[in-house]
Amino acid sequence: MSFWLTALAVWISAGSRVGRVLVRPATTIRIAILIAVACVAFASTVAIPDVADSIDRIVAHYPREPVELAATIGLILWLCFTAAASVIAAAAWPVTSRKSLRETAYLIYGTGVVVILLSLLYAPIGWLVVAIGCTFVVITGVQNLDWTPLGRGIAVFTAGTAAVALFALLQFFREITDGVDFVHRAAPTWGWSLASILISVGAIWILVESFIKARLLLRRVGTLHTVMTERFPEVLEDDGKYMTSVLRSSDQVANIMDALYLQAGGGSYALDHSLQLPTDNAQRASAVARWARDPLNAVPVDTRWITPPEGISTRRWVGDIAKAYGEEGGAHSTARR
Repeated sequence: MSFWLTALAVWISAGSRVGRVLVRPATTIRIAILIAVACVAFASTVAIPDVADSIDRIVAHYPREPVELAATIGLILWLCFTAAASVIAAAAWPVTSRKSLRETAYLIYGTGVVVILLSLLYAPIGWLVVAIGCTFVVITGVQNLDWTPLGRGIAVFTAGTAAVALFALLQFFREITDGVDFVHRAAPTWGWSLASILISVGAIWILVESFIKARLLLRRVGTLHTVMTERFPEVLEDDGKYMTSVLRSSDQVANIMDALYLQAGGGSYALDHSLQLPTDNAQRASAVARWARDPLNAVPVDTRWITPPEGISTRRWVGDIAKAYGEEGGAHSTARR
Protein backbone atom coordinates (compact mmCIF):
# COMPACT_ATOMS: atom_id res chain seq x y z
CA MET A 1 0.00 0.00 0.00
CA SER A 2 2.85 2.41 0.80
CA PHE A 3 4.15 2.17 -2.78
CA TRP A 4 0.69 3.02 -4.11
CA LEU A 5 0.55 6.06 -1.82
CA THR A 6 3.99 7.15 -3.00
CA ALA A 7 2.90 6.96 -6.61
CA LEU A 8 -0.29 8.87 -5.80
CA ALA A 9 1.67 11.66 -4.09
CA VAL A 10 4.07 11.99 -7.02
CA TRP A 11 1.17 12.01 -9.50
CA ILE A 12 -0.44 14.87 -7.57
CA SER A 13 2.81 16.80 -7.93
CA ALA A 14 2.95 16.01 -11.63
CA GLY A 15 -0.63 17.19 -12.04
CA SER A 16 0.20 20.53 -10.42
CA ARG A 17 3.10 21.00 -12.83
CA VAL A 18 0.77 20.25 -15.75
CA GLY A 19 -1.56 22.95 -14.49
CA ARG A 20 1.39 25.33 -14.18
CA VAL A 21 2.33 24.80 -17.83
CA LEU A 22 -1.28 25.24 -18.95
CA VAL A 23 -1.83 28.58 -17.19
CA ARG A 24 1.66 30.04 -17.73
CA PRO A 25 3.89 30.26 -20.82
CA ALA A 26 5.42 26.85 -21.54
CA THR A 27 9.07 27.78 -21.13
CA THR A 28 11.94 25.33 -21.52
CA ILE A 29 12.41 25.15 -17.74
CA ARG A 30 8.73 24.57 -16.97
CA ILE A 31 8.54 21.80 -19.57
CA ALA A 32 11.70 20.21 -18.18
CA ILE A 33 10.28 20.24 -14.64
CA LEU A 34 7.07 18.69 -15.93
CA ILE A 35 8.97 15.95 -17.77
CA ALA A 36 11.12 15.23 -14.71
CA VAL A 37 8.20 14.90 -12.30
CA ALA A 38 6.07 12.95 -14.79
CA CYS A 39 8.91 10.46 -15.32
CA VAL A 40 9.27 10.01 -11.56
CA ALA A 41 5.52 9.45 -11.31
CA PHE A 42 5.56 6.81 -14.05
CA ALA A 43 8.66 5.17 -12.54
CA SER A 44 7.01 5.03 -9.10
CA THR A 45 3.96 3.40 -10.65
CA VAL A 46 5.93 0.85 -12.66
CA ALA A 47 7.94 -0.06 -9.54
CA ILE A 48 4.81 -1.18 -7.66
CA PRO A 49 5.12 -4.99 -7.45
CA ASP A 50 1.60 -5.70 -8.70
CA VAL A 51 2.01 -3.33 -11.64
CA ALA A 52 5.47 -4.70 -12.47
CA ASP A 53 4.21 -8.30 -12.41
CA SER A 54 1.37 -7.40 -14.75
CA ILE A 55 3.75 -5.71 -17.18
CA ASP A 56 6.24 -8.61 -17.10
CA ARG A 57 3.50 -11.09 -17.96
CA ILE A 58 3.20 -9.33 -21.31
CA VAL A 59 6.64 -10.65 -22.34
CA ALA A 60 6.59 -13.89 -20.35
CA HIS A 61 7.01 -15.81 -23.62
CA TYR A 62 10.10 -13.79 -24.65
CA PRO A 63 12.79 -16.31 -25.68
CA ARG A 64 15.79 -14.55 -24.14
CA GLU A 65 16.19 -14.54 -20.36
CA PRO A 66 16.33 -12.63 -18.18
CA VAL A 67 14.08 -9.94 -19.61
CA GLU A 68 11.97 -7.88 -17.25
CA LEU A 69 9.97 -5.31 -19.13
CA ALA A 70 8.95 -3.35 -16.02
CA ALA A 71 12.59 -2.93 -14.96
CA THR A 72 13.57 -1.84 -18.46
CA ILE A 73 10.76 0.73 -18.54
CA GLY A 74 11.85 1.95 -15.12
CA LEU A 75 15.43 2.46 -16.32
CA ILE A 76 14.21 4.38 -19.38
CA LEU A 77 12.04 6.60 -17.20
CA TRP A 78 14.92 7.39 -14.84
CA LEU A 79 17.08 8.22 -17.85
CA CYS A 80 14.37 10.61 -19.06
CA PHE A 81 14.24 12.15 -15.59
CA THR A 82 18.01 12.57 -15.62
CA ALA A 83 17.89 14.32 -19.00
CA ALA A 84 15.11 16.71 -17.89
CA ALA A 85 16.82 17.43 -14.55
CA SER A 86 20.07 18.11 -16.41
CA VAL A 87 18.26 20.69 -18.54
CA ILE A 88 17.06 22.40 -15.35
CA ALA A 89 20.59 22.34 -13.95
CA ALA A 90 22.14 23.60 -17.19
CA ALA A 91 19.89 26.68 -17.04
CA ALA A 92 21.52 27.67 -13.74
CA TRP A 93 25.06 27.74 -15.13
CA PRO A 94 26.37 31.17 -16.19
CA VAL A 95 27.68 29.80 -19.49
CA THR A 96 24.12 28.99 -20.56
CA SER A 97 22.35 32.06 -21.87
CA ARG A 98 18.60 32.33 -22.20
CA LYS A 99 18.92 32.20 -25.99
CA SER A 100 21.07 29.07 -26.00
CA LEU A 101 19.06 27.19 -23.38
CA ARG A 102 16.67 25.67 -25.91
CA GLU A 103 19.55 24.41 -28.07
CA THR A 104 21.24 23.03 -24.95
CA ALA A 105 18.01 21.26 -24.00
CA TYR A 106 17.75 19.67 -27.45
CA LEU A 107 21.34 18.46 -27.15
CA ILE A 108 20.72 16.93 -23.70
CA TYR A 109 17.49 15.26 -24.78
CA GLY A 110 19.18 13.91 -27.91
CA THR A 111 22.00 12.48 -25.82
CA GLY A 112 19.40 10.89 -23.58
CA VAL A 113 17.78 9.14 -26.54
CA VAL A 114 21.16 7.70 -27.59
CA VAL A 115 21.84 6.46 -24.05
CA ILE A 116 18.40 4.84 -23.89
CA LEU A 117 19.13 2.91 -27.10
CA LEU A 118 22.50 1.78 -25.74
CA SER A 119 20.86 0.75 -22.47
CA LEU A 120 18.55 -1.61 -24.31
CA LEU A 121 21.67 -3.48 -25.38
CA TYR A 122 23.66 -3.13 -22.15
CA ALA A 123 21.67 -1.95 -19.14
CA PRO A 124 24.55 -1.01 -16.80
CA ILE A 125 25.39 1.89 -19.13
CA GLY A 126 22.00 3.41 -18.40
CA TRP A 127 22.37 3.21 -14.62
CA LEU A 128 25.87 4.70 -14.83
CA VAL A 129 24.58 7.63 -16.88
CA VAL A 130 21.74 8.16 -14.37
CA ALA A 131 24.30 8.29 -11.56
CA ILE A 132 26.57 10.71 -13.43
CA GLY A 133 23.73 12.94 -14.65
CA CYS A 134 22.12 13.15 -11.21
CA THR A 135 25.50 13.98 -9.68
CA PHE A 136 25.75 16.92 -12.08
CA VAL A 137 22.30 18.05 -10.96
CA VAL A 138 23.28 17.72 -7.28
CA ILE A 139 26.45 19.78 -7.76
CA THR A 140 24.46 22.50 -9.51
CA GLY A 141 21.77 22.42 -6.84
CA VAL A 142 24.25 22.77 -3.99
CA GLN A 143 25.76 25.83 -5.68
CA ASN A 144 22.35 27.52 -5.81
CA LEU A 145 21.12 26.90 -2.26
CA ASP A 146 19.84 29.86 -0.27
CA TRP A 147 17.15 30.56 2.32
CA THR A 148 14.38 31.58 -0.05
CA PRO A 149 11.29 29.67 -1.27
CA LEU A 150 13.14 28.81 -4.48
CA GLY A 151 16.28 27.86 -2.58
CA ARG A 152 14.36 25.58 -0.23
CA GLY A 153 12.67 23.92 -3.19
CA ILE A 154 16.06 23.39 -4.84
CA ALA A 155 17.38 21.86 -1.61
CA VAL A 156 14.57 19.29 -1.42
CA PHE A 157 14.79 18.47 -5.14
CA THR A 158 18.59 18.13 -4.85
CA ALA A 159 18.28 15.78 -1.88
CA GLY A 160 15.96 13.50 -3.82
CA THR A 161 18.23 13.58 -6.87
CA ALA A 162 21.26 12.73 -4.70
CA ALA A 163 19.42 9.65 -3.45
CA VAL A 164 18.65 8.63 -7.05
CA ALA A 165 22.34 9.03 -7.96
CA LEU A 166 23.35 6.75 -5.07
CA PHE A 167 20.76 4.07 -5.81
CA ALA A 168 21.55 4.14 -9.55
CA LEU A 169 25.24 3.64 -8.78
CA LEU A 170 24.42 0.68 -6.51
CA GLN A 171 22.22 -0.79 -9.25
CA PHE A 172 25.07 -0.33 -11.75
CA PHE A 173 27.49 -2.29 -9.56
CA ARG A 174 24.85 -4.94 -8.92
CA GLU A 175 24.31 -5.57 -12.60
CA ILE A 176 28.06 -5.49 -13.34
CA THR A 177 28.56 -8.10 -10.62
CA ASP A 178 25.72 -10.26 -11.95
CA GLY A 179 27.19 -10.03 -15.44
CA VAL A 180 23.89 -9.57 -17.31
CA ASP A 181 23.08 -7.41 -20.30
CA PHE A 182 19.47 -6.76 -19.46
CA VAL A 183 17.88 -5.05 -16.51
CA HIS A 184 17.06 -7.01 -13.38
CA ARG A 185 14.16 -5.59 -11.45
CA ALA A 186 15.29 -3.85 -8.32
CA ALA A 187 12.80 -4.51 -5.56
CA PRO A 188 11.03 -1.28 -4.56
CA THR A 189 12.49 0.07 -1.37
CA TRP A 190 11.83 2.92 1.01
CA GLY A 191 14.92 4.58 -0.44
CA TRP A 192 13.50 4.88 -3.96
CA SER A 193 10.12 5.90 -2.56
CA LEU A 194 11.70 8.62 -0.41
CA ALA A 195 13.74 9.88 -3.35
CA SER A 196 10.61 10.09 -5.48
CA ILE A 197 8.72 11.98 -2.77
CA LEU A 198 11.58 14.46 -2.27
CA ILE A 199 11.82 15.16 -6.00
CA SER A 200 8.08 15.69 -6.33
CA VAL A 201 7.91 17.93 -3.25
CA GLY A 202 10.91 19.95 -4.43
CA ALA A 203 9.30 20.47 -7.83
CA ILE A 204 6.20 22.10 -6.34
CA TRP A 205 7.75 23.59 -3.20
CA ILE A 206 7.63 27.21 -4.34
CA LEU A 207 4.03 26.82 -5.52
CA VAL A 208 2.88 25.33 -2.21
CA GLU A 209 4.87 27.76 -0.04
CA SER A 210 3.58 30.76 -2.01
CA PHE A 211 0.00 29.50 -1.63
CA ILE A 212 0.35 28.89 2.11
CA LYS A 213 1.94 32.28 2.70
CA ALA A 214 -0.79 33.94 0.65
CA ARG A 215 -3.54 32.21 2.67
CA LEU A 216 -1.89 33.20 5.95
CA LEU A 217 -1.51 36.79 4.76
CA LEU A 218 -5.14 36.89 3.62
CA ARG A 219 -6.22 35.69 7.05
CA ARG A 220 -4.01 38.23 8.81
CA VAL A 221 -4.98 41.30 6.74
CA GLY A 222 -8.64 40.37 6.24
CA THR A 223 -10.09 42.54 9.01
CA LEU A 224 -7.84 45.52 8.25
CA HIS A 225 -8.61 45.21 4.54
CA THR A 226 -12.36 45.21 5.17
CA VAL A 227 -12.20 48.30 7.39
CA MET A 228 -9.95 50.31 5.09
CA THR A 229 -11.75 49.45 1.84
CA GLU A 230 -15.14 50.23 3.38
CA ARG A 231 -13.72 53.57 4.43
CA PHE A 232 -12.13 54.16 1.00
CA PRO A 233 -14.00 52.01 -1.54
CA GLU A 234 -12.33 53.83 -4.42
CA VAL A 235 -9.15 51.79 -3.94
CA LEU A 236 -10.99 48.66 -5.11
CA GLU A 237 -10.73 47.94 -8.81
CA ASP A 238 -12.20 44.45 -8.76
CA ASP A 239 -13.92 42.21 -6.25
CA GLY A 240 -11.20 39.58 -6.73
CA LYS A 241 -13.74 36.77 -6.50
CA TYR A 242 -12.08 34.67 -9.18
CA MET A 243 -8.46 35.51 -8.39
CA THR A 244 -5.98 33.03 -6.95
CA SER A 245 -4.95 33.31 -3.31
CA VAL A 246 -1.51 34.65 -4.24
CA LEU A 247 -2.99 37.40 -6.41
CA ARG A 248 -5.74 38.17 -3.89
CA SER A 249 -3.23 38.59 -1.08
CA SER A 250 -1.08 40.92 -3.20
CA ASP A 251 -4.20 42.83 -4.24
CA GLN A 252 -5.36 43.26 -0.66
CA VAL A 253 -1.91 44.44 0.43
CA ALA A 254 -2.01 47.08 -2.32
CA ASN A 255 -5.55 48.07 -1.31
CA ILE A 256 -4.52 48.54 2.31
CA MET A 257 -1.48 50.63 1.41
CA ASP A 258 -3.57 52.83 -0.92
CA ALA A 259 -6.24 53.31 1.74
CA LEU A 260 -3.67 54.17 4.41
CA TYR A 261 -2.14 56.79 2.14
CA LEU A 262 -5.57 58.24 1.41
CA GLN A 263 -6.35 58.39 5.13
CA ALA A 264 -3.04 60.21 5.65
CA GLY A 265 -4.04 62.77 3.06
CA GLY A 266 -2.26 61.16 0.15
CA GLY A 267 0.83 63.27 0.76
CA SER A 268 -1.07 66.54 0.34
CA TYR A 269 -0.44 67.57 3.95
CA ALA A 270 2.87 68.86 5.27
CA LEU A 271 4.88 66.28 7.18
CA ASP A 272 4.99 66.79 10.92
CA HIS A 273 8.70 66.30 11.66
CA SER A 274 8.11 66.98 15.34
CA LEU A 275 6.76 63.43 15.55
CA GLN A 276 9.77 61.12 15.61
CA LEU A 277 9.43 57.77 13.90
CA PRO A 278 9.82 54.86 16.35
CA THR A 279 13.08 53.05 15.83
CA ASP A 280 11.39 49.79 16.68
CA ASN A 281 9.37 48.47 13.74
CA ALA A 282 6.88 46.71 16.02
CA GLN A 283 6.13 49.98 17.84
CA ARG A 284 5.75 51.75 14.51
CA ALA A 285 3.35 49.10 13.22
CA SER A 286 1.33 49.38 16.45
CA ALA A 287 1.12 53.16 16.08
CA VAL A 288 -0.12 52.84 12.48
CA ALA A 289 -2.62 50.16 13.55
CA ARG A 290 -4.03 52.36 16.34
CA TRP A 291 -4.32 55.25 13.87
CA ALA A 292 -6.02 53.01 11.31
CA ARG A 293 -8.55 51.87 13.92
CA ASP A 294 -9.31 55.32 15.34
CA PRO A 295 -7.82 58.10 13.17
CA LEU A 296 -9.48 60.90 15.18
CA ASN A 297 -8.19 59.99 18.62
CA ALA A 298 -4.90 58.23 17.89
CA VAL A 299 -1.52 59.93 17.48
CA PRO A 300 -1.51 61.51 13.97
CA VAL A 301 0.38 59.53 11.35
CA ASP A 302 1.80 60.87 8.10
CA THR A 303 3.06 59.08 5.00
CA ARG A 304 6.52 58.57 6.53
CA TRP A 305 5.02 56.19 9.07
CA ILE A 306 3.11 54.24 6.42
CA THR A 307 6.10 53.66 4.13
CA PRO A 308 7.64 50.22 4.78
CA PRO A 309 10.83 50.42 6.89
CA GLU A 310 14.11 49.80 5.13
CA GLY A 311 14.77 46.14 4.52
CA ILE A 312 11.12 45.08 4.95
CA SER A 313 8.86 44.22 2.02
CA THR A 314 5.46 45.80 1.61
CA ARG A 315 3.74 42.43 2.15
CA ARG A 316 5.54 41.85 5.44
CA TRP A 317 4.97 45.44 6.58
CA VAL A 318 1.23 45.28 5.93
CA GLY A 319 1.17 41.90 7.66
CA ASP A 320 2.86 43.44 10.73
CA ILE A 321 0.35 46.30 10.76
CA ALA A 322 -2.53 43.84 10.42
CA LYS A 323 -1.16 41.73 13.28
CA ALA A 324 -0.91 44.83 15.48
CA TYR A 325 -4.41 45.85 14.37
CA GLY A 326 -5.77 42.49 15.51
CA GLU A 327 -3.94 42.77 18.85
CA GLU A 328 -5.30 46.26 19.33
CA GLY A 329 -8.79 44.94 18.64
CA GLY A 330 -8.34 42.23 21.22
CA ALA A 331 -7.12 44.76 23.78
CA HIS A 332 -10.13 47.01 23.15
CA SER A 333 -12.52 44.07 23.54
CA THR A 334 -10.89 43.06 26.83
CA ALA A 335 -11.06 46.63 28.09
CA ARG A 336 -14.79 46.85 27.29
CA ARG A 337 -15.49 43.64 29.16
